[in-house]
Amino acid sequence: MYSRQLTAALRRHTRSALLLGPRQVGKSTLMRELKPHLEINLAHEPTFLAFARDPSELEARLGALRGAGTRVVFIDEIQRIPALLNTIQSILDRPGHGLRFLLTGSSARKLRRGEANLLPGRIHAFRMGPLTSAELDHAIATPSALSYGTLPGIVTAPDDADREKTLGTYAATYLREEVQAESLSRSLEGFARFLSAIADWAGAHLDLAKVAQAAQVPRQSAGRWFEVLEDTLLVLRSDPFAKSATRRLVQHPKFYFFDVGVLNGLLGNFTASADRIGMLFEHLVYTQIVHSAAAFDQTVRVSTFRTEHGAEVDFIVERGRELFAIEAKASRTVTAGDLRGLARFADYAGRKHRPMVWYLGREPKRINGVDILPWQQGLEALGW
Repeated sequence: MYSRQLTAALRRHTRSALLLGPRQVGKSTLMRELKPHLEINLAHEPTFLAFARDPSELEARLGALRGAGTRVVFIDEIQRIPALLNTIQSILDRPGHGLRFLLTGSSARKLRRGEANLLPGRIHAFRMGPLTSAELDHAIATPSALSYGTLPGIVTAPDDADREKTLGTYAATYLREEVQAESLSRSLEGFARFLSAIADWAGAHLDLAKVAQAAQVPRQSAGRWFEVLEDTLLVLRSDPFAKSATRRLVQHPKFYFFDVGVLNGLLGNFTASADRIGMLFEHLVYTQIVHSAAAFDQTVRVSTFRTEHGAEVDFIVERGRELFAIEAKASRTVTAGDLRGLARFADYAGRKHRPMVWYLGREPKRINGVDILPWQQGLEALGW
């Protein structure tokens, strides 16, 4: 079992907390480490039915809590009954309630649809993803990460056969439990084709018209289904970098699956072959940046840079006033010719920033003022 970085932040904070993240990232395990006095698991069907039938069930169970000090209540999979959030708000508004709620959820869409209104100041929201480099002592085995990702259950699996079986069923589980729950069951076959098509486009600039054509589904359906993937935290969007909100260098954003192993499971291919390693390494770097920031409870914006003449930088990371330009190079060698995109970004940005290349080599280097770092050292350079 691995220690999660967010545990310290959740222990440090005293307010109630909502922890959002995809399935199987370890949200429930983390919350149980905080030793709640009462656990309510809405993924357990009898418990779900008891709460769905009786709106007063929560207050009845809270009434049985005894003891001095703050009582900690853990509610797992809160998105299954979003209306409970309104009850929790009402409880938190009462003076001297003596309760701290720890909530987990895997679907922002269901929470919004339930019209739950968590007002600022009552509940602190956190995000959680798969294991990060820092949580694995900056010693991730890169070949394994490129093939199987870093979900906790995958990292601790006994062998590769078990990893492939688990990741191969992730898509089927997602289709059955998430899509049907989103009232898309009438279009399950079309959604399955869309999911395969969108996986083929992962890491590219998003063009839903072309994805819809490849999946043989209506463009409107493709747009709606992509929103479902975002809202259920399966895919993450990386918008074009711009110095102002009105200027865009590329019309379409890029998008990435939240875990490389899940992507490979959807594609049915776990081999980081020469024709795939660039895409997989870019995915790995992007997800590690996003999930590492979330693990350290930091707010970042990760965007892409591309000029009309084709000069590119994979990731522009903005953290407060800090700006980083990061090129992901799936190679053990880096030359001055690989720095052209970073040079064009420097001309465009016109402000202080730190350019870097993260690569598969083992030795840190410096070429023309640019740091060339093994990718996990690159994360350390950002304080993660």
